[in-house]
Amino acid sequence: MPYTFAKSQALFARAQHSIAGGVNSGIRKMEAPVPLYFDHGRGARLWDVDGNEYIDFKLGQGALLYGHAPAGMAAAIAAQAQRGTHWAGQSELEPEVAERVQRMIPSAELVRFSNSATEAVGAAFRLARAHTGRPLILRFEGHYHGWADEGLVGFANPMDHWGDDERPAQLHPSKGVIPEVLQKFIVVRWNDTAHFRRRVEEFRGRIAAVVFEPALCNTCCIEPAPGLMAAIRELCDRDGMLMISDETITGFRFGAGCAQGYYGYRPDLTILGKAIGGGTPFAALAGTKNAMAKILSGEVIHAGTLNGNPLCLAASKWCLDQILALGASHPAGIQELGRRLMQGLAKLAAAHGVPLHPQGPGLIFHTVMLKPGAAAGPVNDYRDYARRHDAPRWAHLRRCLLEEGVSAIERGLWSISLAHNAADIDEALARAAVAMKRHAETWRAA
Repeated sequence: MPYTFAKSQALFARAQHSIAGGVNSGIRKMEAPVPLYFDHGRGARLWDVDGNEYIDFKLGQGALLYGHAPAGMAAAIAAQAQRGTHWAGQSELEPEVAERVQRMIPSAELVRFSNSATEAVGAAFRLARAHTGRPLILRFEGHYHGWADEGLVGFANPMDHWGDDERPAQLHPSKGVIPEVLQKFIVVRWNDTAHFRRRVEEFRGRIAAVVFEPALCNTCCIEPAPGLMAAIRELCDRDGMLMISDETITGFRFGAGCAQGYYGYRPDLTILGKAIGGGTPFAALAGTKNAMAKILSGEVIHAGTLNGNPLCLAASKWCLDQILALGASHPAGIQELGRRLMQGLAKLAAAHGVPLHPQGPGLIFHTVMLKPGAAAGPVNDYRDYARRHDAPRWAHLRRCLLEEGVSAIERGLWSISLAHNAADIDEALARAAVAMKRHAETWRAA
């Protein structure tokens, strides 16, 4: 029988009297039928306050690469809490974690810690402008770089405000943004190398940096086209721009060397979040000595009272040690499980006449729901996705899955954790079969 959510509904109603909007991150209001309240998690499983159990592929928006409440991490945090939770000073954990990052990522010659990837992105943009003396940042449509004024320019413009194909619009989805910020960005279509080259030529000599998600995970799950990373590196070297790899989602999920190791490129700066802290509020900006020079000299300010918090550092040390211990076997294990799940979902969808097409490298993937009449085949960029993905129908299937105990991110992204195993995948597919059948029988287009 499908799950019900009476306690979550009551808590959400209560929260709206004290918390603006009832949630502390706007994206959480997307969950239907109600933003859920959770009681505990263990491994690949999660339990809400109504006692419903989920096989979890949402994984804290991708942060829980190690699963829920791993005993080793809990013990590391507890041990540190007994010693102190915050000093606004240094601890031995700082170089211990930084040295692990250096060891794992060849481009990470120096590291700075912060509390969120949004902060790290802001530091990277400031550093790039100081390093080059130039005002502009080139970014790609559909890529997410935090929720701040700079991070969301050109992220996911509505279809009627795209601008033309050659010059995508510089819009921000939030009110209250400093208007001049919008003019400091050049927006480019993802996976069109020729278009990227033209936009760089148009603004040549004025671009401080090129920033991107190496695998576009915030809009569908779109891997880079062959030659794109090489083209970005080539033009950055030619024109003195910094190459910024935003590995908030991909970092350590794609291996010890992150997506830059997986796809074979070397950026100047790297944004690390989510998996580096295993669910604690922890992030890092890593880079070459040359790119980080203005922080060393003090010309660029990077600060924060809680930066290098010892509780987060204790968690991060444990997390990175798990990846190091896996060695070359990672990410093959989670990739195999993810591909098995993708194939199973595709088979179920075909059996029930549901136009669902999983896409991605397996260790993370997206379930594309095609609109009536939309062409099949891989989605290549944000506009392609917006034209072909049937978001309302996916939302209906996603709710059916949730009510049968399979949790994926609302926008259609699925992540595999190191805590998942083959039995979890088989059980998830058994539950998905019930959800897919109910969806096929009850879905009605508006």
